[in-house]
Amino acid sequence: MKTLALIHTTPVTVAAMKALAAQTDPQVRLINLLDDSLLPDVMAAGHLTPAVTDRLKTYAEAAVNAGADAVMCCCSSVGEAVEAVGADLAVPFLRIDGPMAEEAVSLGERVGVIATVATTLEPTARLIERAAERATRPVQVERVLVAGAYDALMAGEPERHDELVTEALAGLTQRADVVVLAQASMARLIPALGELSVPVLSSPGSGLARALESLR
Repeated sequence: MKTLALIHTTPVTVAAMKALAAQTDPQVRLINLLDDSLLPDVMAAGHLTPAVTDRLKTYAEAAVNAGADAVMCCCSSVGEAVEAVGADLAVPFLRIDGPMAEEAVSLGERVGVIATVATTLEPTARLIERAAERATRPVQVERVLVAGAYDALMAGEPERHDELVTEALAGLTQRADVVVLAQASMARLIPALGELSVPVLSSPGSGLARALESLR
């Protein structure tokens, strides 16, 4: 049995990814590592810090010691740390949003990126721009930060969070060829969006599929 380790910065993604993995490939053993202080530390600093990168490396190494055949980080705010330390890890170390970025640049030149956390918005946009460079495709990335949505969620008002994100998303779909949800935790909104004029991408499904491929 192959083992996949997932590193989380919020409990929101733990249950969602466990359910998705069980549905996609129940034969894979899953290890979930959660440190819900990582994202607040990045938000407080305004950017990824060396200390957060070091802690992520420690968790990835612990996952390997626990038997992981591959490790995936489920948080885009610390995704660039994966690239920084992945080369030294004994197994593949993946970003959950990598495949999503590749798909986005294949679908159009105008890519909209929407987030509720500023420290997630820029790393996701940069990831898409690098994917476009590798694919030699021209893209224009529009960044949209939904003010107040994250605060509403943290205050126990998920309905207000969803309302703000949905409103912002409706406007962005009018200006983009494809829209990317920067945070994996936003994927739960997609079923309620109904039919939209452009594709709206989230990272959990494609990210997990890539991780499972690495196990094979």
